[in-house]
Amino acid sequence: MTPFDLVLTTRGVRFLGRHFPCTIGKGGILTEKREGDGATPRGVHTITGLLYRADRLAAPAPWARPIGKDDLWSDASGDAAYNQHVRAPYTPSHESLRRADPLYDMILLMDWNWPNAQPNKGSAIFLHTWRRCGFPTEGCIAFRRDHMHFIASHAAPGTRVIVG
Repeated sequence: MTPFDLVLTTRGVRFLGRHFPCTIGKGGILTEKREGDGATPRGVHTITGLLYRADRLAAPAPWARPIGKDDLWSDASGDAAYNQHVRAPYTPSHESLRRADPLYDMILLMDWNWPNAQPNKGSAIFLHTWRRCGFPTEGCIAFRRDHMHFIASHAAPGTRVIVG
């Protein structure tokens, strides 16, 4: 491990010598993750992308891409686009990346079950802003808004996320 890794600990996520309180999936941490189990997947993952709401904030890093009104994420296990960024119109099951609440104002994408997704192994495992302290996610790792901004502005593609 290096200071440049995001490491999930009992105190939160350690990154660049700092600890950031976070919330994880309501299903805890699982090695055998399944779609809909609400768990955060155990393992060493990497950051693959950074999306942000350009109508709400400035780009947190030069490599960030804005979230458009038609941007979605497929969670349709039987579809060829499962666990992929898709655009509306898209009729299979999906999650909108452009939410009314601020949870997805910044999203660090991880390589969990990506790019060659295995059916039912889980989708849309992101780092994003939390709803509130202690409120679990559906499997993502979530942070206070200012902490998420710090992480997003200092992480880069390939940054490791270590969930033990």
